[in-house]
Amino acid sequence: MAQQTSIPKGTRDFGPAEMLKRKYIFDKIEKVFIKYGYSPIETPAMENLSTLLGKYGDEGDKLLFKILNSGNYLSNIQQSEFTSENINNITNTISEKGLRYDLTVPFARFVVQHRNEINFPFKRYQIQPVWRADKPQKGRYREFYQCDVDVIGSRSLLNEFELLQIIDEVFSSLKIKTTIKINNRKILAGIAEMIGETDKFVDITIAIDKIDKTGIDKVCEELRSKNLSEQSISKLIPILENKRNTKESINFLEETLKNSEIGIQGIGEITTLFEYIDNNPIISKTELDLSLARGLNYYTGAIIEVKANDVEIGSICGGGRYDNLTEIFGLKDISGVGISFGADRIYDVMNQLAIFPEDSSKSSKVLFVNFGKKEEIVCLKLAKALRENSISCEIYPEKAKLDKQFRYADNKKISYVVIIGENEIANSFVTVKNMITGTQETLPQTEFINKFK
Repeated sequence: MAQQTSIPKGTRDFGPAEMLKRKYIFDKIEKVFIKYGYSPIETPAMENLSTLLGKYGDEGDKLLFKILNSGNYLSNIQQSEFTSENINNITNTISEKGLRYDLTVPFARFVVQHRNEINFPFKRYQIQPVWRADKPQKGRYREFYQCDVDVIGSRSLLNEFELLQIIDEVFSSLKIKTTIKINNRKILAGIAEMIGETDKFVDITIAIDKIDKTGIDKVCEELRSKNLSEQSISKLIPILENKRNTKESINFLEETLKNSEIGIQGIGEITTLFEYIDNNPIISKTELDLSLARGLNYYTGAIIEVKANDVEIGSICGGGRYDNLTEIFGLKDISGVGISFGADRIYDVMNQLAIFPEDSSKSSKVLFVNFGKKEEIVCLKLAKALRENSISCEIYPEKAKLDKQFRYADNKKISYVVIIGENEIANSFVTVKNMITGTQETLPQTEFINKFK
């Protein structure tokens, strides 16, 4: 009996048409990255678990895919050790590596490991897949691509604004209308201080990071489970439900956090960033969102999240400032800031809005009909000329009925079919059929290339 084929939940196959659409997204994003002076790198799919663990918080650590050691990975484990209380110790013994959870932590490891080979500030981009053992659902996958762009070795807020410009240009080129939500972790730290829960800062940020998914009531329930007092929660709710515009929100924060040094620092940074935006307007809508937290522990300053205006889906881009990430690996005083575009969600948004260009899923523009060996010789010559002019084409690989070859062109959405028979060869002509309009014309071979330029 044949084995039933399947793939793991949360992963997807992509056929040629889908891959061409994805390539369209990657090409658009990469073009903008290069325009702003960023250089490409790649890191391995797997990292040592010591590199990954402890960088994403307890919830993030639970979502790491761990790789079993090769060979007899149970050789050092005694039967008596197999208890639920000892599961973490067992895991650390039988697994030393894991699939990367994101591209930022591997990038920090890369910077430290190659610090003598790179120039600071270092501007890099990286387009690679990541893996998370998350519960699959709409817009959430276990394997997905991230398109990251970071600058490390500079504390200037110009870097944050440049990332906003990149976001704006990428989504404008993809024709996706977006809202860029901005906050600052120092403001959140000031809020935690103001409500008297400084030691619960991580718990607060993890909880409020889910506010879009679960709502304010569920966030409050989680905060109570983390032993925040009702008084603290009641002070926090009006801030999370803030509906003021950006200027009013900043004025509100200046009064609310006037006794918090770190909060005032965050307000100063957010004010500067919005001044850059006011003086250099971008197309995307921007807003200060005090409920934005970005649950990853390594963020320390500005945080950014991008939503598609016309599709109900999670964030399609996000990131922020991290000051201490390389210090974990032994390199102090190196601040970085970066954003990550979620290529898979962007793909879903563009599909739902039907805004991919018509030719984005076409692999060939021209098909040469095959009538036999004699005609093949002419087709090969003309196909080479097309390719030398960067025009994609193919020759049907064998002599077949004309209807079959036309169906092939239709199925592949090829725009033009070139017919070269005995009459065309004798007169040095080609017949070109437009598969979209159905019209047909005969051209001299000498004018053939100009038809497709």
